[in-house]
Amino acid sequence: MTLVPEDTTPLDPEELASLKLSYISTRAELNAAEAVNIEVGLRWAGGGRSLHELLDAAFLCELHRRMFGDVWKWAGEYRKTDKNIGIPWWKITTQVVELLLDAAVWTGGASLAWPVDEIGVRFHHRLVSIHPFPNGNGRHSRAAADLLLVALDAEPFTWGRENLANAGEVRSRYITALHAADENDIGLLLRFVRS
Repeated sequence: MTLVPEDTTPLDPEELASLKLSYISTRAELNAAEAVNIEVGLRWAGGGRSLHELLDAAFLCELHRRMFGDVWKWAGEYRKTDKNIGIPWWKITTQVVELLLDAAVWTGGASLAWPVDEIGVRFHHRLVSIHPFPNGNGRHSRAAADLLLVALDAEPFTWGRENLANAGEVRSRYITALHAADENDIGLLLRFVRS
């Protein structure tokens, strides 16, 4: 049984053993359980949070815990191993803090550093590139970016209007856009988030 598809972050045996729901034996069952938990987390996060509250490492960890904590014991805790994506695990804390400080600069002052959509895309891309958690980083970073947009009085992104946790053409376009952003070309990702 493989709970994590090939194009997602693989979990270590210890991380897999932290599954809280013993009935789960297929990826479809895991997706369903996580989807329910994510909805609970998003309701908790709600709208109307201040930039100060959102741009806090403890909030980001709590958001992840609320989105995945009914399914995984490690939810909300930074990963302690390296993955096939993301920075080395021991750099996560400082890189998250640097991102949050940068985002505070982007959104502070008399005017924004970039248009709101670009701030949201840059924030999402940096957070998902850090890949702070064992799994759920894409869903978590998309939620965090949407909360940031709402705090900036903008509409959340549409993210291709598909569930990006599932393999398919839309997820493939999203991954391609992320890879382009890795090479400092955020144009594809800017277009994708409003598609």
